Amino acid sequence: MISPFNSYQNNQVITSSPEKILLMLYDGAINFSKMAIDLLQREDLAGKGKYIGKAQAIVTELMNTLNHEVGKDIAQRLEQLYLYLIDEFTQANVHNSVQSLQNAVKVLTILRDAWAEAVVIARKDRYVGQPQDVFVRAAG
Repeated sequence: MISPFNSYQNNQVITSSPEKILLMLYDGAINFSKMAIDLLQREDLAGKGKYIGKAQAIVTELMNTLNHEVGKDIAQRLEQLYLYLIDEFTQANVHNSVQSLQNAVKVLTILRDAWAEAVVIARKDRYVGQPQDVFVRAAG
């Protein structure tokens, strides 16, 4: 049986734009990494491993969906960052390294913030020349 919360989450993903889904993925990876830090500090190694696995799965999915034909240099650089993140997750899991998880959170946060800014810029560019109220509705 699907809980109301799970239904809500599924609905959020189904009705969201690709840009919103991308930001949700970054938010998930950041939150899972922070949960892993907390669990590691409480010496819950099984819980730590579970949440590192979730964060790593998101990063792997982000890497697998890169379009190298369109993105060229940007896609290549993102791939390198994602490989770095996967390595940090592996180090955190194998060596119980809080520092590796903190490094991952820093990189994920920088990437998430950059994408959020890019979304805002793209929306502004998309609505240049539109009446102001159209832009406000689109941004909200």
